[in-house]
Amino acid sequence: MPIKIPNGLPAAETLQKENIFVMTETRAQVQEIRPLQILLLNLMPKKIETETQLSRLLGNTPLQVELELIHTKSHESKNTDPEHMLAFYKTFDDVKHRNFDGLIITGAPVEQMPFEQVEYWEELCEIMEWSKTHVQSTFHICWGAQAALYYHYGIDKQPLPEKMFGIFPHKLDYKRSMLFRGFDDTFMVPHSRHTTVRREDIEAVPELKILASSEEAGVYAISTKKGRQIFITGHSEYDCMTLDAEYKRDVSQGKPISIPKNYYPGDDPKKKPKVTWRSCANLLYSNWLNYFVYQTTPYDLTKMK
Repeated sequence: MPIKIPNGLPAAETLQKENIFVMTETRAQVQEIRPLQILLLNLMPKKIETETQLSRLLGNTPLQVELELIHTKSHESKNTDPEHMLAFYKTFDDVKHRNFDGLIITGAPVEQMPFEQVEYWEELCEIMEWSKTHVQSTFHICWGAQAALYYHYGIDKQPLPEKMFGIFPHKLDYKRSMLFRGFDDTFMVPHSRHTTVRREDIEAVPELKILASSEEAGVYAISTKKGRQIFITGHSEYDCMTLDAEYKRDVSQGKPISIPKNYYPGDDPKKKPKVTWRSCANLLYSNWLNYFVYQTTPYDLTKMK
């Protein structure tokens, strides 16, 4: 089934070239079906890149998805054309009167700052509080997951001695989780972050369950008991060349950065990386949409409990 995205969104052309069924607003209006209403709070600086990555995963499922894009009004994006923001993005004020089947809160390049010093922290807290009563399931990514764990449960992020950077093997801590149904015993996930959350801090909260982790990258997936809140510390949505762009950017800026682990063949940055995480990424988002959104959300969103 298709993903419905705003008319003219740049992601549409990319996804159509990849044979992902994309439906514009115009065509969707003549269909008698209630698509899943998914809200994307995009905190990443390269918004078009992130839109495309997440649309690719949300569109590769049997479910019809209608994607709504929002940004924080308390922070002006410096890396995305203002015309793109005006054409395709709303603010929280524009949508807070509505209910949604799902919400995705992305990561953001602010992880080395205290949460309270982030420019849009108060606005993000308002959105996270609202999500508890207006969203069936919220999917938090990387810094978004750390921010939510801090806001909802008081679990603070911890600095790492060096950047967690590369593609790392993971295993399931809770093999009965529907979020990881169909996963192999070992699966790969990209990580790119300077901070982490401690396992013991998560295990001290009865409402939380660790679903998957990595010996090197730490806890990867956490969920509340009914999956209303899901926290993912990695970047399964990343494209083949995303870590390459981050690595070469840091090198060009003279920042201390190691070659991303398990990424370049022979650890040679001149060679094109091989994607080892795409199938797991597609299955992760498909499972979230199916088991934690579609199977549990009411047909009438105003009746959400």
